[in-house]
Amino acid sequence: MSPKIVDLEELSDRCEKLRAAGKKLVATNGCFDLLHVGHVRYLQAARALGDFLAVGLNGDRSVRELKGSGRPITTERDRAEVLAALQCVDLVSIFPQIRATRFLAAVRPAIYVKGGDYSSETLDEEERAVLKETGAEIRLIRFEAGYSTSGLIDQVCKTRS
Repeated sequence: MSPKIVDLEELSDRCEKLRAAGKKLVATNGCFDLLHVGHVRYLQAARALGDFLAVGLNGDRSVRELKGSGRPITTERDRAEVLAALQCVDLVSIFPQIRATRFLAAVRPAIYVKGGDYSSETLDEEERAVLKETGAEIRLIRFEAGYSTSGLIDQVCKTRS
């Protein structure tokens, strides 16, 4: 397993040291099931906003709750390893909850990034509260049209029919 994949406690410790060294931390989170070019471009853009990118990954149970039965397609461990293999990703931490509140409290990022399919109003209220408490700036990165995990799944299903 990659040394970039850490639990929330180690994530918190590493991020504290980076902040103390004057590094600008960027955080994002999501399911990242069936990683595609839209994800890669999004993560590269997020990393470009700071010195360090921490990615919170929804665990398998929370992905099922968010996306429905049949998801995730790949396990949390596999998804974490694929994310960790990307040069633009510095750390990955799996969290079992639906919301990224504990992940965000561990990172305490300078910048929190979400895709352009979100707005500051559609972000979870508890997540926004943690970000406000830590003074994080919320940045939305343009959604990559034409790229989606659900679209890939539909395409594969049609091909198999």
